[in-house]
Amino acid sequence: MKILLVDDDLDFCEATKLLLESKGYEVVVAYDGKEGLEKVRAEKPDLVILDVMMPEMNGYDVCVVIKADTELKKTPVILLTGVDQAFFRTTYTRAMGLMTEADDYIAKPVEPGELVERVQDLLDED
Repeated sequence: MKILLVDDDLDFCEATKLLLESKGYEVVVAYDGKEGLEKVRAEKPDLVILDVMMPEMNGYDVCVVIKADTELKKTPVILLTGVDQAFFRTTYTRAMGLMTEADDYIAKPVEPGELVERVQDLLDED
């Protein structure tokens, strides 16, 4: 199973990639929303983990594009974000995330075990 991880935090990407690979997943990484959208189209992952607050294109917008695309809309998307922690510093809201048709929404920081469990739950549904 292939997972696309899209986050502009390089340390988070590296740690999460190693974690998911240790569970047997193939992990492809993108570091901004625009690159993430290009890779979701090219790689056709089984699941996408999207950060919300990123340069180029935010995760909410990427998720909306994925869910509107007939070829991609069945791809499970997890929005992973620090919006709750950055509430007073950002215009992004939890409600915006719920309107994107994302399959799951996880606040950062996320415990590694919880992330793996949520990924496994979504991939088991297929």
